[in-house]
Amino acid sequence: MLDIKNVHASVDDKDILNGVSLQVNAGEVHAIMGPNGAGKSTLASIIAGKEEFEMTQGSITLNNEDITEMDPEERAHKGVFLSFQYPVEIPGVSVTNFIKTAINGNRKAKGLEDMPASEMLKMIKEKADLLEIDRKFLSRSLNEGFSGGEKKRNEIFQMAMLEPKLAILDETDSGLDIDALKVVANGVNKLKSKDNAVIVITHYQRLLDYIVPDFVHVLMDGKIVKSGTKELAYELEAKGYDWIKEELV
Repeated sequence: MLDIKNVHASVDDKDILNGVSLQVNAGEVHAIMGPNGAGKSTLASIIAGKEEFEMTQGSITLNNEDITEMDPEERAHKGVFLSFQYPVEIPGVSVTNFIKTAINGNRKAKGLEDMPASEMLKMIKEKADLLEIDRKFLSRSLNEGFSGGEKKRNEIFQMAMLEPKLAILDETDSGLDIDALKVVANGVNKLKSKDNAVIVITHYQRLLDYIVPDFVHVLMDGKIVKSGTKELAYELEAKGYDWIKEELV
């Protein structure tokens, strides 16, 4: 599904990624871990096409289509979803209206008519029930006054409605207490299928107790230096990252 080959990237002329290669197949969950400044969020942003990050070398293919030169909106229409570490507030725009606009924007890009209101409302009800979201929540302004857990739950709701092929969760556990973490993880697990894939970027093994990855990759100094199963995450939790640095010497 996703094929990243030898990706180099920089921000403000500072090299961040130095040759990342990664393959993600449909039905898989991949976790990317690493110390601060390793390039994890940069990799997420590069896949999503955020313009402040400059990709200087390499290629990104999604479902056998080269998306390297596509802008973020085009990539979203192709099925890429990025959950932000710090979701923005949009006063005056309700959660429901925001999601309606996003869905109909995707449909327009595919040459389809707007989703009929009755169908939209039915889908909103089904996904809200699936994720145990109070209907009152959906009438609130997007992220305005939301707690950290509410912001993350809202992003999982957006993911449920948009049904992306590739969901990238960038430190979605940041600032969450254990109850909020379980709610978010439960939502992600309910949305996993054989037809989509998830990349989870995290500092902590605890998230991976709830969203169990098929593969764990360690990103250091702008490269993936080690890959393994979920057991690698436990090893990192117990020993930190220094032992990997020693292995590389």
